[in-house]
This record gives sequence, structure tokens and C-alpha cells, in this order.
Amino acid sequence: MICDSHVHLKHGDAEGREYPPEVIVRTMDEVGIDKSVVFAMSTTTRHSIEMAGNAAEKFPGRLIPYVYAIPNFERPVLSELEEALSERNFRGIKIHAGECSLAEYLIDPVLELAGIYDVPCLIDCCGNHNAAERMASNFPQTRLIVAHLGKYLCDDEALIDRFIGIAEKCNNVFLDASGVAISWKIKDAVGRVGSNRIMWGTDGPCEAPDTAGFARRELDRIRTLNLDEKQRDDLLGQTIAGLLKVY
Repeated sequence: MICDSHVHLKHGDAEGREYPPEVIVRTMDEVGIDKSVVFAMSTTTRHSIEMAGNAAEKFPGRLIPYVYAIPNFERPVLSELEEALSERNFRGIKIHAGECSLAEYLIDPVLELAGIYDVPCLIDCCGNHNAAERMASNFPQTRLIVAHLGKYLCDDEALIDRFIGIAEKCNNVFLDASGVAISWKIKDAVGRVGSNRIMWGTDGPCEAPDTAGFARRELDRIRTLNLDEKQRDDLLGQTIAGLLKVY
């Protein structure tokens, strides 16, 4: 099974691009992707629930919804997260440091809630290694998925190594291999952490050159890493499927 662990219904780029679930599923069919984890960012938590929930209901068994947590001091959003996790079968939480602070007083209640509901948090730390290390150490019962091996399209090998090092020390940390500029660091992470804690994703959709072409290129990136069969299967689906209990 091939599962894309990182797909946007709404992106966080300057254009705030949105893609309907029909486009995502059509792309999956063209490329041979069985399931995709979907979420919406650059919006409210409430709107993210509606977008991801409706998409998953429209394509059950194909699209797996995450709720987007954007807490702030005035509005912690925990009740909305709980609703999505308990009533609408959302399977994880997405957090992006570009749109909310990773300060303890804001993000810790979200991480605690994820542990209570036994769902992972996919966190784009935007390169904030210290915050990632603190969260991993302070919430050992919460499974954290560090997006992009730590930072989107990072060209700093030393920084990537620091994030891989967190996963080496903390068994609750998983690594997301989407949006990685230095492809061979993915294989390096497999050797250091183990393929059962690393997952592939496209960070799509993207129209360069088109949604299917982009997804196929990201899939080929893993297939050309010279991994063994089990390692490749883990990255392309088994790791995220086991984490989310979807098969």
C-alpha cells in the first residue's frame, strides 16, 4: 500500500492555494497512491475541520483527515480539536510554527490532548530544533511527526542531523520525508532511526509540472534511494498506516 502522509486541501503559501478532494483523488489514481492524509492550513481550526471532514466523508477509505490546530492565548481551540477527534474520527493533528507559536503555554495543551486521544501530531517546526526537542522530551506519550526532516527544503545538513538526532533519542518522534531538498539525508535517517519511524509524503498538490507529475516525482525520489524492500515499503505506506491504524 502507498500512502501519502502529507497532502494539503489548503496550502500555506502566499496564494493560499486550495485543492478540492476530487483533484487529490484523481492525482492519487493517476500515480498509484492508495490513501492520503489531508488537512487544511492558513485557515481557522473550525474551517479546517469542515474541509478535511467533508473530504474524508466524500472519499472514505482514501482520504484520512487531520485537524489543524492554531491555538492562541485568547482561544485555545481544544474543544474544537476534541470534537474532530471524538465525533468525526479525525486521525491526527497538524501544527505549523509559521502560523502559531510553539511556546509552552500555547502548544502543550494540544500535545497533551493528542496523547489522551492517541493520535499523532504532524508538526512543521520551521527549523526550531530547541522547540522540537523540548516537545519530544516533555511529552513521551505523544507521537510527534517532524515535518520535512525539520525544515522545509532545508540545505543545512547540520540542522537536519540535529532533528534526526532527536528521533534517535526519543522513540515517540517520527520523521516526515516530504519537502526534503537533500534526498540522501532521507536514507541517512533510515540508517540512523529505522524505516519504521520515517514516512513519505508529497507536501502536495503542486502543479509543477502538474499535480500527477509532481506526486510521481516525489514518489520516484524514494524509489531511487537504493533502500531495501522493507525500508521502501515502510516509507511509502507501512509506517504511517501502522501509526494511524489504517490498512
